[in-house]
Amino acid sequence: MDTKVVMTSDAPAAVGPYSQAVEAGGLIFVSGQLPIDPATGAFPSEDIKELTRQSMKNLSAILKKAGTSMDKVVKTTIYLKNLADFAAVNEVYASFFNGSYPARSCFEVAALPKGAKVEIEAIAAL
Repeated sequence: MDTKVVMTSDAPAAVGPYSQAVEAGGLIFVSGQLPIDPATGAFPSEDIKELTRQSMKNLSAILKKAGTSMDKVVKTTIYLKNLADFAAVNEVYASFFNGSYPARSCFEVAALPKGAKVEIEAIAAL
């Protein structure tokens, strides 16, 4: 199976040895997106809604570069530093979809890279 790496400067560079996304078998596998503003290299704020919005914007930018969109997302995984943020994250997350939501998992984790409060990954169809 052929694979293709997807990279864009409209989303933050990987913070480790991985690609922003990989295309394989008609799908785009987007690595977990921290809420890093690609213009500044920093988190936009400490507010979980703003952080979630930034992670989703990063996902959207990578999907656009790959030739697809949020409408084609079939599965997401959300990692939260604090599950008490679940409702606020859901509010922002839902605004990125048109009422037809992908399958999803959400977990509270002990820690995320760079001390982030949220990280979101996705799989989308081309």
